[in-house]
Amino acid sequence: MEQPKAQVTMRFHGALNDFLAPARREQTFAHLLQGTPSVKDLIESLGPPHPEVDVVRVDGVAADFTHRVQPGAHVEVYPASMDATPGPRLMPPLQDMPRFVLDVGLGRLVGFLRMLGFDALWRNDYADETLARVSHDEDRVLLSRDIGVLKRGEVARGYFPRSTEPAEQLVEVVRRYGLTSRMRPFSRCVACNAPLTSAEPSEVAGRIPERVAERHSRFQQCPDCQRVYWAGTHHERMQALVDRLRELEGSP
Repeated sequence: MEQPKAQVTMRFHGALNDFLAPARREQTFAHLLQGTPSVKDLIESLGPPHPEVDVVRVDGVAADFTHRVQPGAHVEVYPASMDATPGPRLMPPLQDMPRFVLDVGLGRLVGFLRMLGFDALWRNDYADETLARVSHDEDRVLLSRDIGVLKRGEVARGYFPRSTEPAEQLVEVVRRYGLTSRMRPFSRCVACNAPLTSAEPSEVAGRIPERVAERHSRFQQCPDCQRVYWAGTHHERMQALVDRLRELEGSP
């Protein structure tokens, strides 16, 4: 006689449903259990990467990622800020000033983050293992649209931008990490990530167009790559984006 197959019931909440097959979104569903997997392995086998998970309850009791799930269990999985019940959280506490590392596909997003004043690392040749290691060793949020990278065990902080549009990705990240009050616009080099310093016109002479020198008297420069910044039309467009982000404060 064939033995009944071991099952658990699962329920994912909020934004974690983005990673599920459509038939499993916003509802409780049965899942065949292979052995007694850890909470992390069980969740990630269904789609969501563990850095997007904040609370897991197994039969109503908070569980961490190493907890072994037994047949017959009911597992509820929550993203950040959805389960207000007191108890342990799986996400590390938010840093005072979050730092980031981004994968190769987010090169435009990194420029936006630096423009807002955030320390954001990016290279076009970062390997997956390098991204995960840097995220872990330097306590940086890993931003990636490669779910496999986010599922690496050493990654503690991470987020998968849903949009493919860089400006909308920025809105997502600002909302997810509450960055509005932490922004320091135009304080960091968008090209190389170094903090900017003030510069007198005499210091940047010969490195800016003549018409710019005639119209502007306030400059910033990067001490690393020597790039010079001033409040031109590009600055005005970026200021409009900053103003839009500040309007997000308190919005749903």
